[in-house]
Amino acid sequence: MLHFYSEVFNMSKLNQSVFEKVNILRKTIERHNHSYYVLDAPTVSDYEYDQLMRELIALEEAHPELLTPDSPSQRVGGAPLAAFQQVTHEVPLESLNDAFSEEDLREFHARVTKVVAEPKYVVEPKIDGLSVALSYENGLLVRGATRGDGRIGEDVTENLKTVHSVPLRLPEGAPARLVVRGEVYMPKRVFEKLNEQRELVGEALFANPRNAAAGSMRQLDPKIAASRRLSMIAFNIQAVSGERFEQHHKSLEFLREMGFAVIDYKLFGSMDDCIARIEALGQFRDDFEYEIDGAVIKLDSLRDRDELGSTSKAPRWAVAYKYPPEQKPTVVRDIVVQVGRTGVLTPKAVVEPVRLMGSTVTNASLHNQDYIAEKDIRIGDTVLIQKAGEIIPEVVSVLVDKRPPGTVPYALPDVCPACGSPVSRDVGEVAVRCTSAACPAQLLRNMTHFASRDAMDIEGLGPSIVELLVEAGLVRSAADLYTLHAIDRAQLTTLPLMGETRVQNLLDAIESSKSQGLARLIFALGIRQVGQQTAKSLAAHFGSMEAIEGASLDELVAVGDIGAVTARFLLEWFESAEARELIAGLRAAGVSMVSAASEVSDTRFAGLTFVLTGTLTRYTRHEAAAIIEGFGGKVAASVSKNTDYVVAGESAGSKLDKAHSLGVAVVDEAEFEAMAG
Repeated sequence: MLHFYSEVFNMSKLNQSVFEKVNILRKTIERHNHSYYVLDAPTVSDYEYDQLMRELIALEEAHPELLTPDSPSQRVGGAPLAAFQQVTHEVPLESLNDAFSEEDLREFHARVTKVVAEPKYVVEPKIDGLSVALSYENGLLVRGATRGDGRIGEDVTENLKTVHSVPLRLPEGAPARLVVRGEVYMPKRVFEKLNEQRELVGEALFANPRNAAAGSMRQLDPKIAASRRLSMIAFNIQAVSGERFEQHHKSLEFLREMGFAVIDYKLFGSMDDCIARIEALGQFRDDFEYEIDGAVIKLDSLRDRDELGSTSKAPRWAVAYKYPPEQKPTVVRDIVVQVGRTGVLTPKAVVEPVRLMGSTVTNASLHNQDYIAEKDIRIGDTVLIQKAGEIIPEVVSVLVDKRPPGTVPYALPDVCPACGSPVSRDVGEVAVRCTSAACPAQLLRNMTHFASRDAMDIEGLGPSIVELLVEAGLVRSAADLYTLHAIDRAQLTTLPLMGETRVQNLLDAIESSKSQGLARLIFALGIRQVGQQTAKSLAAHFGSMEAIEGASLDELVAVGDIGAVTARFLLEWFESAEARELIAGLRAAGVSMVSAASEVSDTRFAGLTFVLTGTLTRYTRHEAAAIIEGFGGKVAASVSKNTDYVVAGESAGSKLDKAHSLGVAVVDEAEFEAMAG
C-alpha cells in the first residue's frame, strides 16, 4: 500500500510524518471495517472508530493531495449526483427460474441429469436485496452498477463506496481485472430502526428491507445511502483475468481471500440433501442478519454449467426455490393505541409471542377502526397473522371457532389516550384524531418532523436528541429550539449523548435553519394535507407567512394545488392559539418567513404541469419531480385536462388510461430525459 501511494504522490512536497500517519490510519480503519462488517467480530468501540475516522478526514482536508479513491473516508458519501449513468454489463446478470415445490426441484434435477451424470450442487440462501456488479481494475474498485434489466444497469459507484463490506481496494496479488456479483441488503436490525424513525416523523414506512435497500442505493445523494448502513454479500465471479476456476465453491473461497463477505453456502452430492438444506434454511431464517425469500441451487462444476447453457431468460444450471407466505395462529392479548404526529390514533394488537419468518412477533398492525370492525377482531381472539410486504405483521383473519366466551367488539376510545382530549373522525375518512394541538404524544413527532431533512433540515437533531430536549424540559415547541443558545451551556452538555462539540454543531445547525425559506417552513409545521408540493405552491403564491395567515378560504382555494378540504385545514390551523403562539415565537427568533427569490435560470418547463406514473427505472419519483421543478414546472398527483405531460414508467395504470382518454401528451423515460437534457 505504501508503495502505491509513493508512486502517486510527490513525496518531496509532503510532510513524511503526515503521509505515514494517513497511511496507518487507513490501514487501521479498513482492518476494523473488515472485522466488523465481514467477520462480524468488532475489535473497537463505535466511539474509538469514529475518532479514527475524524482524524483521517481532518488530515485529508488539510492535505487534499493525499486523498485517494480507496480511502475509507470515501465511505461517508460525497457530493450529490445529477443523475445515474447507464452501464452495459459485459456479462449479463441473469435472473433464475423459480421453483415452488419439492416436485419442481426434482424436475430441475431430472433435466440436469440428462446432461450431467453425477451433478454436485451448491445451496445458498436467496437474499432479498438488490443485485449489483462490482468492477475492479488492478485491485481498485472502479465501478459498481445495479442489475437493471440484466444487460443494462445504473452506475451507483459512489453509493456502493459507502457500503463498508464492499472492498475499495483488494489485497496484494489481486487479479488485474475482476467483476463480482453480489447482493446489497439492509440488515434487519437497521431496517427496523429506520422504520421506527420514519414513523416518528410521519414518513411512509418501507414495506420490507429489499425496498429499503433498493431505494437507498438509488439515492442521488451518497450521504443518504451512507446513513442507511447497507451491507453486501458476494455470490459470484462474473469475469476475472489470470485465474481459472473449475468449481463455483472454489471461486467463492477466492472471493473470501480477496476480503469480500461471501454468501453462506453448502456443497451437496444429492438432491435429497439439497432439499433438506432448503428446509433447514427456511426453518432457521433468523440465523441470518438479512431477510431471505428462498434458496438457490446451483451446479458447482463451471464446465457442466457451460454445457447446460442458458435459455433466453435464465440459466439451465440453477433454480431459485421460493418460500410460501407464512401464516401462524396467535392470541390477541390486548389492543393498544398510539398517537401519531398528526394526531391519528393507530390501534395495534399485542399478541402472544410467535415465531414468524425468522423473527419473534409480539405486535401486529390493525390499521384503523374500519379494519377492526370488518374482521371483528376482539381482545382474546385467536387470529392468523402474517407479515404484510414480508416484514410488517398484520392480522389476516379471526379463528371464530376458537373465540372464548364473553368477548366484546372493540372500539377506539372516545378520548385521546395521551392527553384525554376528545377525538373526532372527519366525514369520509377512516382516521380518528386527537383534537388537541397541545397533545404531548404529538410533540416529539412534530419536533422531529420539523427538524427533518425535507423540512428545516437541522442536522444532528434526530429523534433521540429531540426526546432528550423534551424530557429535560428545554423545549415545548419548535420555537424553543431557537432559544437554546441563550440557556446555560451546561444544561445541554450534561445531557446524555451530548458533549461540547456536538452541542455547538447542533446550535450552529439550528441557527442555519433560520434561512431555509417559507416553503420548507410551511412543510415543517406539519399541517394536515400540506405536503412539500402544497407548501411550495403556498410560498410561491403568497410570498410571505403574513399573507398566508390573512388569507380567506376563497383565496386559499385559488392556489392551484389546494382544494376546499386542505384550505379548511389551513384556516383551522392558523386560527388555533397554539399555532399563533408558535408562529410568533419563530418570527421573534428571526426564522425567515418570506419566499426565497427564485434561482431557476432555465425555465423550459415554466407553466407546464407533469404527472408521474408507473415504475420509473432511471429516476426515483422524487428525483424526477426535482428536475421538473428545477426547470420551473409543476408536478401534480392526478391527470386532468390541465395536465401537459404524463411521464409513464413501467406498469403504468389508470393515470395512463386517463391521459389517453383526455388526449394528454404521454412521454416515456427516454423522451423525458431528452426533454430535461
